[in-house]
Amino acid sequence: MILIAVISLGAIGAIGALFLYAASRKFEVYEDPRIAEVQDILPAANCGGCGYPGCAGFASACVNASSLDGLLCPVGGPALMTRIGTILGMEAGKAEPMVAVVRCNGTCEARPRINKYDGAKTCAIVSALYGGETACAYGCLGYGDCVVSCAFDAIHVNPATGLAEVIEEKCTSCGACVKACPKNIIELRKQGPKSRRVFVSCVNKDKGGPAKKACANACIGCGKCMKECPFEAITLANNLAYIDYTKCRLCRKCVDVCPTGAIHELNFPPKRGGTCS
Repeated sequence: MILIAVISLGAIGAIGALFLYAASRKFEVYEDPRIAEVQDILPAANCGGCGYPGCAGFASACVNASSLDGLLCPVGGPALMTRIGTILGMEAGKAEPMVAVVRCNGTCEARPRINKYDGAKTCAIVSALYGGETACAYGCLGYGDCVVSCAFDAIHVNPATGLAEVIEEKCTSCGACVKACPKNIIELRKQGPKSRRVFVSCVNKDKGGPAKKACANACIGCGKCMKECPFEAITLANNLAYIDYTKCRLCRKCVDVCPTGAIHELNFPPKRGGTCS
């Protein structure tokens, strides 16, 4: 009886093994070995700045793509993309480097506090409860959710101004701070030649009077910048000007005509007869 039981169990096991082998062969998923090779040289930041779910997803996208154009690991940059291109036998794709920009210039002086918040010090909670400690319901809250989200120590809150500031040299344009900001004031913009950029540092959509009353540095929607721009790079919607970096030629004429200083210019040399803002 024992022998019969052993033989029966052995036969069942053998039949089961055959079924499992057949199933594994039928449903086998082939993975290109180059995916692992590409993934091995990626920085393993898994920041999502490439637009894919982690480094594994980006490696798979590179291997399955017919061209590397538009594909960029923001942490590794062009040098890493060249290495990936060598592995895959393709030229490295062309992608404009991006950098995070904080579109708020509501400093403590320009946007004075009108109340005091004593709850949990996170932007997400404060934004969900009310507009913040100042009269501007659109600006930077200054509690640093963006700082916590950044894995590269590229953003900090300036205690003197109460505003988040990006350290350009450390920014990888991963977009984590953009997602973390409940006020949607952080934007990824083209880094620009020699890291020069022009942008409207305000997201206040109130009309001119209330916006100026809430913050002395606010965009008041006057439209002077839009009229002055020779490249049609500036649009005006919901009482707020916006500069399209794909059209902007960095002439800076808009900076000179803005009555509140809401348009910022970064990394430009001093102007003749004065200095850059």
